[in-house]
Amino acid sequence: MKKIVHTISYLEFDSIEELSPTDRELLKLAGQAAITSHAPYSHYHVGAAVRLANGKVFTGSNQENMAFPSGLCAERVAVFYAAATCPDIPMETLAITARADFFEVCDPVPPCGMCRQAIIEYEFKFNRKIRLILSGEKGKIFLIEGMDTLLPLTFHEKGLIK
Repeated sequence: MKKIVHTISYLEFDSIEELSPTDRELLKLAGQAAITSHAPYSHYHVGAAVRLANGKVFTGSNQENMAFPSGLCAERVAVFYAAATCPDIPMETLAITARADFFEVCDPVPPCGMCRQAIIEYEFKFNRKIRLILSGEKGKIFLIEGMDTLLPLTFHEKGLIK
């Protein structure tokens, strides 16, 4: 038996001002997208913004439904919108943030497991990592260079293709 340890590394910023201008803009667009969320059950409003290699930006927000599995996370709304609109353009960076009705979101907001799998699909498609910018309403901001950092044991097409 052999024990294997996976570690993650990411950049941590104390404020949005430390980000590059294009990353700041993307994170602000994600924050604006959070305002459009439909979250009457969780009262947790998530916004995402994805920038493509051609510079186009697509946003999304979480859309809840009283039949809970019927809703969709902000990350998948933004990523699927970008992929449906510009299917041949790689995604470069995805910013995610959130706000809540009854408390302040002080920690960076990571994508859920289903979103991680959906996002990494586009890394596979274009053979290119997607950067992630994660924030809350205040506090630290994380910059992660690729989904394999968050999803090291990924389900991928190698098991499906003959």
